[in-house]
Amino acid sequence: MGENADVDQVMESLLQLRCHFTWRLLFEDIDIPDLEVRISEQVQFLDIKNPLGMHNLLAYVRHLKGQQEEALQSLKEAEALIQREQLGKRSLVTWGNCAWVHYHRGSLDEAQIYLDKVEKVCKEFASPFRYRIECAEMDCEEGWALLKCGGKNYKRALACFARALEEEPDNPEFNTGYAVVAYRLDLDDNYISLEPLRKAVRLSPEDPHIKVLLALKLQDLGEYVEAETHIEEALSSTSCQSYVFRYAAKYFRRKGCIDKALHLLHRALQGSPSSGYLHYQKGLCYKQKMFQLKTSRNRQPGRQGSVQELAQQAICEFQETLKLRPTFEMAYVCMAEVQAELHQYEEAEENFQKALNIDSLVAHIKQDIHFRYGRFQQFHKKSEDKAITHYLKGLKVEEKSFAWRKLLTALEKVAERRVYQNVHLVESTSLLGLVYKLKGQEIKALLYYEKALRLSGEMNPAF
Repeated sequence: MGENADVDQVMESLLQLRCHFTWRLLFEDIDIPDLEVRISEQVQFLDIKNPLGMHNLLAYVRHLKGQQEEALQSLKEAEALIQREQLGKRSLVTWGNCAWVHYHRGSLDEAQIYLDKVEKVCKEFASPFRYRIECAEMDCEEGWALLKCGGKNYKRALACFARALEEEPDNPEFNTGYAVVAYRLDLDDNYISLEPLRKAVRLSPEDPHIKVLLALKLQDLGEYVEAETHIEEALSSTSCQSYVFRYAAKYFRRKGCIDKALHLLHRALQGSPSSGYLHYQKGLCYKQKMFQLKTSRNRQPGRQGSVQELAQQAICEFQETLKLRPTFEMAYVCMAEVQAELHQYEEAEENFQKALNIDSLVAHIKQDIHFRYGRFQQFHKKSEDKAITHYLKGLKVEEKSFAWRKLLTALEKVAERRVYQNVHLVESTSLLGLVYKLKGQEIKALLYYEKALRLSGEMNPAF
């Protein structure tokens, strides 16, 4: 009975800690191998100011895999950093994680030793809580952990960095964290992350990783001259090269310099051969090359080069991505789009369905998938009805993103053409009413709805 009381008591204390075991980090079990690779890469390549957080997260991931001894090894590395750099409050995360891992190993005495260490630091800093401190450094640690674990955690990560910035508005690390999350949450043509990125670059001018993200954001917004300056500065730096190459490659691909992008991705893959993101970026490069070649061959039929070959290279890269990151929804979608170009409609259909069936898709991604699947139905399968269904499904996801606007334009075009060609006239006219309603043009919307009602009466005089 006494031992059970100890277990309950230790568990009660553990639940009060602020660490990876209590932060409710959301990700799929199936993505754990890729997450482990990404954390290891970050420790190795990102030259981060605070590798402590990555050692802690790696320990947590290894615990989830049932590798308690390996988890302790990662925590030993974190403890060595604490002793070397006198990390004060930040040490609480490591010691909290140590307590949890020892608890899971059944070593209650060891768990209690680490709980005592946490309590001692809390007393030193006059915390009103026995086993936790509410402070900017802890918010920052939680923010980085949430950020690293993927899209489902981004909004909470942003809130953590925002809390940290309330205490220290000009802290370079807090600003960098906030800017990175804002960039990930920002949609293509929004300005939300622009000022946070500029401020982060100003406070950490030697950090090329944040410069590349600023360049990508400026590219989104058409500020090409300023973007180019930041890209050149980032590429001339010798730190974080693997990370700089992967984002610079995205910049050059979007600029249309695909060979330069592929060269950078090749260099990045030498350091990170198991990176799903890098294989995905390579797939996008081959996909873009394939479409370029198709277009130019239509204009110049004698052009050399094989669309089939480029398509196959793209498909191979997307397959490699999905081996490493099985829930990477856009890899399924992009592979489906390439397969559609090869008239492999069954395979394309299967991949679109896999993407649509992934749980808890982020709103703008869900819209984008419905948009692309709708186009597949409209232009490859020649089914306008199914296309309209998916354009409408995407528009029901109420977030005014770039993808949402593309859905609205696609629906408007198909409805206008159907009205012009006298196809399902009542329904098509109603759809135009909906389009104008969603555009916020209420008067025009009413005119189309009234017209649809009149047509409906003419076609069904009994009503």
